[in-house]
Amino acid sequence: MLYLNKLMIKGLYAVTPDIADTQTLCEMVTAALQGGVSILQYRNKLADAVLRHVQASALLPICRQYEVPLIINDDAELCKSLDADGVHLGGTDGNIAAARKLLGANKIIGASCYNRLELAQQAAKQGASYVAFGACFDSITKPNAALASLDLFAQAKKLNLPTVAIGGITPENVQLVKQAGADAVAVINALFGSKNIQTTATEFVHLLNS
Repeated sequence: MLYLNKLMIKGLYAVTPDIADTQTLCEMVTAALQGGVSILQYRNKLADAVLRHVQASALLPICRQYEVPLIINDDAELCKSLDADGVHLGGTDGNIAAARKLLGANKIIGASCYNRLELAQQAAKQGASYVAFGACFDSITKPNAALASLDLFAQAKKLNLPTVAIGGITPENVQLVKQAGADAVAVINALFGSKNIQTTATEFVHLLNS
């Protein structure tokens, strides 16, 4: 069990791609963690409940080995059953207050707030641990997503919650969101779609720390 707090939401936040092969997924995640990923979110929009349980169960000990929190996308019940480190909820994925009641005070609960500061304000009141804004840039994962102004990260500072940037973030533009005030940057394709996942993760981490 990791000791969790808001300060853990920083740096490179990896979000898994939609991969059915659990062994391949574990190998990709291991490479990412070896490269310096700070947080991992398990997300597989194509998997059924059985596969999600299998994959999340396989990823949890890997995350424990590297002392990296494992966040479950959209599924507070799966998080609770595995005793994973937290859950990330989108706008239609469940109530933050209900998730907090289910998971308790020590779990991480993230909230997608898209391009709307008012959603972040509501999430903070309901007990979120961090808020995420995006898409910051054109995104392969969500090509039709509305773009979020980078000004949101400065505006959200008054919430006293970590902020996560997501959507189209690459090594070429990652410093723009860092300079805007994001505490963490979430990446999918730019990391897991690269030729060398570990090297790309290391590059991201270097850019975020420079």
